[in-house]
Formats: sequence, C-alpha cells, structure tokens
Amino acid sequence: MYDYEDDEDDVFGPPPSVTANSHSNVEFANELNADQLAAVTAEDGPALVLAGAGSGKTRTLTYRVAFLLQNGVSPEAILLLTFTNKASKQMLQRVEELTGVGAHKFLGGTFHHVGGQVLRLFGDSIGLAKSFTILDDGDSDSLLNEVIRDLDPDFFKAKENPKAKPIKGLISFARNIDASFEEVAKGRYPSNTELCAKIDSFSRVYQQTKLDRGLADYDDLLVYWLEVMENNREAAEYYQQRFSHVLVDEYQDVNSLQARIVDKIASNHQVMAVGDDAQCIYTWRGADLDQIMSFPERHPGTKIFKIETNYRSSPEILELANGILKNRAVESSFSKELKASRPHQDLPVLVPTMDTYQQADFVLSKVEQLYDQGVDYDQIAILYRAHFHAMELQIELSRRGMPFVITSGLRFFEQAHVKDLVAQLRFVINPKDRTAFYRFICLLPKVGEKTAAKLLKLSEKQVEESEQNIFQAFADPKVVLKVPADAKEDWVSVAETLQNIYSLATSATPAQVVEGAICGWYQDYLRRTYENWPRREEDLESLVDFASKYQNLAEMLSQLVLLSSESGDRVVRDGEKCLRLSTIHQSKGLEYPHVFIIGLADGLFPGKRAIDGESDMEEERRLFYVATTRAEKSLHMIYPMLSSQKGTPVRLMQSRFLKELPEAKYELLNAHSSFGRGYSKSPGWNQYGSRGYGSGYDRRSY
Repeated sequence: MYDYEDDEDDVFGPPPSVTANSHSNVEFANELNADQLAAVTAEDGPALVLAGAGSGKTRTLTYRVAFLLQNGVSPEAILLLTFTNKASKQMLQRVEELTGVGAHKFLGGTFHHVGGQVLRLFGDSIGLAKSFTILDDGDSDSLLNEVIRDLDPDFFKAKENPKAKPIKGLISFARNIDASFEEVAKGRYPSNTELCAKIDSFSRVYQQTKLDRGLADYDDLLVYWLEVMENNREAAEYYQQRFSHVLVDEYQDVNSLQARIVDKIASNHQVMAVGDDAQCIYTWRGADLDQIMSFPERHPGTKIFKIETNYRSSPEILELANGILKNRAVESSFSKELKASRPHQDLPVLVPTMDTYQQADFVLSKVEQLYDQGVDYDQIAILYRAHFHAMELQIELSRRGMPFVITSGLRFFEQAHVKDLVAQLRFVINPKDRTAFYRFICLLPKVGEKTAAKLLKLSEKQVEESEQNIFQAFADPKVVLKVPADAKEDWVSVAETLQNIYSLATSATPAQVVEGAICGWYQDYLRRTYENWPRREEDLESLVDFASKYQNLAEMLSQLVLLSSESGDRVVRDGEKCLRLSTIHQSKGLEYPHVFIIGLADGLFPGKRAIDGESDMEEERRLFYVATTRAEKSLHMIYPMLSSQKGTPVRLMQSRFLKELPEAKYELLNAHSSFGRGYSKSPGWNQYGSRGYGSGYDRRSY
C-alpha cells in the first residue's frame, strides 16, 4: 500500500511543560493523561494501543520513544515505522526536543524507506544488486509497457485490453495483499480468462526483467524485504536482535505484506502497534482490518491500551460519533468510547434539502453567516464521500466568488477526464475549435499535434470534395488510411462517437447528448487506461445532471467552460484564507472548527456499491465516523431528497447511518420552510426552487 497524507493534528494531550533536554528527565506523569501514560510506560512485550480520533496518537508514540531512551534503551535499538516520511520526521524531531537525542541516530521512516535500506545490505542474497535503482511510477509504467509489447506485440491493439498502467495497478494490489496475480485479475476481469492468464505471465516477466536490470519499483521494496527476512537467516537474526523495540504507526492501515514484515522483525514480540480500527478506511487499496484485529492472537500476551480522551471535538459531537461506533459489527471491532475534554457547544445539525442545488445554497449561506460572525474561511471544511458530489457546490462557490481550495485534488472542471469529454462536445458544436480537437484526439497512440493537424486537414479536404460532414469524413477510407496503424481502431471509434453526438445534438436534449458522449469511444478509453475508471465515470455521469438544467447544448457548454475558467484560473493569494473542500479520505488526520458533511443520502453515502453488497458497508460506516470526528465546534450533516439521474428526478432517502442514530444526538433543521410552496426568492427560479431556496431556514422539525 502506498504512503498517504500524514495526520497533521494528532498531537493532543495536556500541554507540555518546558521542553526537556539531554540533561533533564521528562516528567511523563505531568505531561500525559492517564491513558497515554499507561501506554507510554508499558512494560516490554507486545502491546496494541487503540488511539481514538483526536486522542493524541502522535504524542503517545513520541513520548514512548522518549520513555525508552530515558530507561536506557539505545536509539539504534528502536525501529519506528510510519506511513509517511513527514510523520517519522515529525515524531523524531519531537523526541530530539524532549530528550536531546539526535533524530539521525534512529532507524525510522516509511515502510518503503526502511525496506530500501535493508535491501542495500542484504538484497544480493535474493538476486537483487546492491546498487539497484528505484523506479518511479512513470518509469515502472514504461518498463511494464515494454515487457508487454515484447511478449505480445498485438496486445495493446485489441480494444478490449487494458493499458499498462491499470495492469500495473492490478499487479501492485496483488503483491500488497499477498495474493496471486491471476486471482486478483479474475476479480477485475471475471469474464476474460485469457486476459487473466496473460496478466499473470506479464507480471512474472516484469519481475524478472527488473531483477536482471538491477531495478526495483516501490512494491519490490516491501516484497523483497519480506523475502530477505524469510530466506536469509543472517539478515533475520540481525534485525531481530538489533531492535529491542518496534513501534508501528497507523497500524489499522497496514496490509498483509507489511504485517508479515513487522511480525518477522518482532518475532520475539517486542512490538507496539498504535492505531484505531474505527479509522480503517483504506481497504480498497490494500489495508487489511484483520491485521489489527488479529494482532493479539499473533502476539500472545498482548496488552491492549485504549486512549479515549478526545482533545478535539465538543461533547455533543463526540456523543454522535460514539453513536456511530455502537452500530458497528462487534466481531470486527474493538469497543471504544471517546471521552470529551472540550467545552459544550450546540448539537450537531441534520439538514434535509430539496436537491443538491439547495444543499449548496444552504451550506454557503451558513458559511457566510459564520463569516459575518468572525469565523475565517480556513476554519471551515466541507467534506464529501466522492468528488462529484461537490460539483454544484463548486459551481455556486465560483458564482459567488468565494475563495476555496480542494484538499483532495483538482477542482471538478479541472479534471482531465472532464476536460476530455467536454472537448468532444465543443468540437461537435464548433469543428473549427482545433484546441478541443487536439485535446482528445492526441490521446490516441502515435498521434501528436502534428499528425492530428494533418489528419484534420485531410478530413476537411474530404468534406469539400464530397457531401459528408467533418465527422463522416473522419471515417472515410482515404482518411483512415493515413492514420497511424496503432490508432486506426480508436480513430474509427472516435469518428462514430462524434457522428453520434452530432446527430443527437440536432434533436435530443443536452443531457441526452452528454450521455451519448459518455457511452462512446471515451468510455472504452477510460476503462482500459485508468485503474480508477469507475470513479471517473461517476464524475462524467454527474455532467448529465448538469446538462439537464439547460435547453441548448451551446448554452450549456458556454456556462460549463466559463465555470471551468473561473475555477481553474483563479490563483489563491499569499495569506488568503479559503474554504476547504475535501473528500473524507483526504481529510483524515485533519481538523476544523466547523465542518459540513454533504450528500448524506443512501446511494451517495453509503455508496450504491456498498448497498448492493459489492463493497464493505462497515468501511462506509467507519468513513462516516472519520468525517464527524474532524469537527471541533460545529457539525452540519446535509442530504438532498431529490437527485437527477440522467435527467430524471429520483427521490433519495437519508443515509442509513443517520437513521441508526438516536434523534437526541442531533438537531433537525428545515432548510426550505422559510418560503412557501411556489414562492421564488429570486427571479428565474422555478416554483419548486430547483436552483435553490435562498439562505433562509428555520428550526421547525422537518
């Protein structure tokens, strides 16, 4: 599993006394609460520290290292494993401030970093040159692409076959969860046994090619590390004897491969794992909840410490968060209850809205209200399950000129797949828009701008000599003949898609046109190019709803391009305070005084795949818990009651996670009862308020 963004806030606990140095002892009892102190001063032996959200996990690990040093343990005998270099540096820097012991004296860092150091010493025992080179992501893609072309020159010519990047993602996932390539491939491509067998052979040759050339990718740093520990007795004994204490951060996120490495190094059970099973939200990329749950079985005599005092959120927010945990499956979780240390605040608020537009209007009206009360924008976060859930919100933010940044990546209209699809629509509306044409046609293999320009010129000539339109000319044999061999099949598919869009544009609604574009060539391109194609398709499908608000395709495109420009070109000035928008996954470890969670409806959160049993519902519940525990003072939970799916209104039910909570845990607000039925607050809004209902809301029950 790859490293993820570091927790930045988890340093809570009683404020430290004057910074200690190498000539003074740390007064642990004065600087830690009772739960933290018990874990920090634990006797040698296996320990599992369950640190609840905002309870001071980082502080506990830091003081544990300081405690070991103060009790005579050499820094060289302590191994600290983290998921980011930032986390490791942060902790070791604090240790140095506490004790005066230099951070350079420890072996610590990410699993990949430490694995690389091990392989420099012992990699040759498994056939890896000590002077091996580490491939970055792009280089490893290129190498796998080379291997596949050598083994099967026609593989990428077949339209149904994926490209190298998603194949590499599949291989990586298999290695990290310690499963066979073919087994994982069958899960991704169940109806294509021939492809699964080929992927298995590709992966084996790819591995051997790297060894032959003295290369290693990120996964090799873990796979070969474990191989060294299992097959080289000298190496295994060296590390087992060197490290009297192994400390592992974020243990709920280890995969089976990482857990096996830890177990092998700590074969004498000299390990302390720190984590929170309630915050395991990365199983989709390999994290294995079973590893933290079975830790006591694998390490007999494990002492379990629970750190439950929360230094972040109000008692009212913690009451709601604890209510979420009470509904978890008992057999797959440890019991835990967060305890409050902060002053009382208002109850969390549940807000049903008519649709996503009113949802956006309510959130931003409330944000403006907070701003008027002296709350800076950067003290407010808006969280969501999936990126496309915030599309209407980003549109409204751009219209109002409110400053915002997206923690989880690009703004909606800046995303490559959105721009690719919009470029096709633009070109159909205006075939002279060469910028749009180059945008999508250069995605074809062996087609650059120079080749694209020649093919476009040839097609335009064909239009002049015949009664064809430009899209029909693309498919003319005279044009196809000049297309690079590797791109011919895609070129014909693009031509068919553009002609279909053109035909729809003359008679169908903008929503139907967008849907036709999504289901054409670009859908095939997404599925064979990106490992995360389902998420990208969801983003594109949300454009159908966007298009349903317009009667004219050209008008829709003008508005969309304008919004894209507004959201993409705006530069945040130094010192400017902006609203924070983020997926919940990317918000883990962060905290904000005021938090809004949007899209809390069944089918959105939890997602449809979880409801249909295709993904883990328990993980969705843990994700909701993570979202609520980001808030310090106020928490608003909002869900739309109507959604437009391919232009058709669909009624949504509030999230089942909300239904599980006692009504006493939150306050219910009516976002739209301030305006009578049929009342329009602003000119141009329809009687049902589909573009919002203004900023008014009251506290009458819904």
